[in-house]
Amino acid sequence: MDKKIIVTKDAPAAIGPYAQAVQVGQMLYTSGQIPLDPTTGELVADDIKAQTEQVLKNLQAVLQAAGSSWANVVKATIFLTDLADFAVVNACYQSKLVAPYPARSCVQVAALPRGAKIEIEVIARIA
Repeated sequence: MDKKIIVTKDAPAAIGPYAQAVQVGQMLYTSGQIPLDPTTGELVADDIKAQTEQVLKNLQAVLQAAGSSWANVVKATIFLTDLADFAVVNACYQSKLVAPYPARSCVQVAALPRGAKIEIEVIARIA
């Protein structure tokens, strides 16, 4: 099956040997997004709410570039450096999604690239 690389200037450029997302058939697999401002390439504020909102904006840009949306997300994986931030992250996350919600995993990790507090990746259908 052919794969199509998804790239948008509205999300941060890849900082390594990976694509922002890959489409295979009608499925989209995003790379993890960290809270980088796509115009500056810099990490946004140290605040978990601001970081989560930036990650969600970045993912939305990738979803839109592929012709998909939050409504088509079937699986999300959230990586946090501190699970104590979960309630704030969950509130921001829920503001983007409507029931029926996608499957989701959330794990605490020792560290994330560039000192980010959060990274999220999703799998979505193409609308």
